[in-house]
Amino acid sequence: MTHDVIVIGSGAAGLTAALALAERLRVLVIAKGTLTSGSTAWAQGGIAAVLDAGDTFENHVRDTMVAGAGLNRRETVEFVIERAPHAIDRLLELGVPFNTDGPNLHLTREGGHSHRRIVHVDDATGWAVQAALLSAAEAHPNITLLPGRACIDLITGRHEERYSGSGRVWGVYALDEASGKVEAHTARATVLATGGAGRVYQFSTAPRGATGDGIAMAWRAGARVGNMEMMQFHPTCLYNLEVKNFLITEAVRGEGGRLINPRTGKRFMAFYDERLELAPRDIVARAIDSEIKKFGLDFVHLDISHMPPDFVRGHFPTIHDKLLGLGIDMTAQPIPVVPAQHYTCGGVMIDLDGRTDLPGLYAAGECTESGLHGANRLASNSLLECFVFGEAAARHILAHWDRFDAPPPVRGWDESRVTNSDEEVVIKQNWTEIRRFMWNYVGIVRTTRRLERAQHRIRLLFDEIDDYYGHFRVTTDLIELRNLLQSADLIVRSALRRHESRGLHYTLDYPESLAESRDTVLVP
Repeated sequence: MTHDVIVIGSGAAGLTAALALAERLRVLVIAKGTLTSGSTAWAQGGIAAVLDAGDTFENHVRDTMVAGAGLNRRETVEFVIERAPHAIDRLLELGVPFNTDGPNLHLTREGGHSHRRIVHVDDATGWAVQAALLSAAEAHPNITLLPGRACIDLITGRHEERYSGSGRVWGVYALDEASGKVEAHTARATVLATGGAGRVYQFSTAPRGATGDGIAMAWRAGARVGNMEMMQFHPTCLYNLEVKNFLITEAVRGEGGRLINPRTGKRFMAFYDERLELAPRDIVARAIDSEIKKFGLDFVHLDISHMPPDFVRGHFPTIHDKLLGLGIDMTAQPIPVVPAQHYTCGGVMIDLDGRTDLPGLYAAGECTESGLHGANRLASNSLLECFVFGEAAARHILAHWDRFDAPPPVRGWDESRVTNSDEEVVIKQNWTEIRRFMWNYVGIVRTTRRLERAQHRIRLLFDEIDDYYGHFRVTTDLIELRNLLQSADLIVRSALRRHESRGLHYTLDYPESLAESRDTVLVP
């Protein structure tokens, strides 16, 4: 069966695009793993939108620009925020059961917001949104959902049977994870909605599949990427070797939790900020990182055991139960925590129509650099970006459909010179190495020397992984490893180019911000 448009990714951005496109076109949605294994389902917070009588678009724009440390593109910020109420209406039509307060939607407030404007479904908004979008997509006759496919590379002019240097994107080569066969999926237009690159780091709140696939594929095909050094970290993630990414909400600190150095037994935030544990996220994350590096620790302690047990259980029932199952009683003992990578603020450069540099290729969501987040994402703007740009890309494709040529014949995947791997240990070793040196050298606090050390290791690994990739059949693990390394390379190169500290990029060699803010744009 032929399809008009291919959407890569089945989260909020991908399914929003697919549903809008399916009004007139036949759409194929390709997903790695299951259809619900992306980041959308994990989003605990909500969706920011100006719906309160006392709030204005201008307030939301200002809050977003302040959080983004002036690196945002104002035009993009206004574009997204003005479309937020429409996005909420669309989700209500799809049946998302948002919390209500009488006749109105219940609005909460999060850090960085000057007003109550977070629409939510308890503390599991992402899951409710994912379920509603997926249900609508499954019921739509023009949408074909294809899970269990790991995308390898975009199909461009150079894969045409009659070679072309046009850079035009015609679809994607994808591995069928069950059969091990590589398929060429072609279409007139392709939408990347592949999420972020959080798994480049040893500690991350991102799902297992967040390996920067779309960013790496677009870069290899010739698209520019921007602001990849801007990686958001959450200060307090549970340190546990079995449970990789359980967040300990900031409300624990808000209700009296203290950060303690397990070696000295002392509180340490007083050395970093007069607001102590209630300082902003980036400051708390840097303080914890500093203690860990200075004392050679694996984690620090977050302790709320000095508060009455009933108070702790009443305020944090979910966290209390989860920790109890792991043998930690937070009413009587401290919680081991580390900061963890939380969100990729940079990515593939797009315009307000979701267009990348490559003809026929669009992108939306966490894999992009749209200009919305700048140097630091404002809470609950991420799902919003997915809805607005998923729809923007679809609208542009529909409006210009008569200009999209049918795909030409393309070459099949060549496996004539490869064999099955007999050294899977190489993949595991390299994966572990990348995540460890990125955490230690390219984490929350950076120096030029650490970044150069990381760059040196990346160069060595490129040779090793390219050699492996050239000799053995692709597997999902190998595809992800290749994309992880490419994402790590883009992050390090971007960080070395920014000779200042701004937002999420903090370097001891350039602690001040420059007078003028500039995007870091890498050109293939």
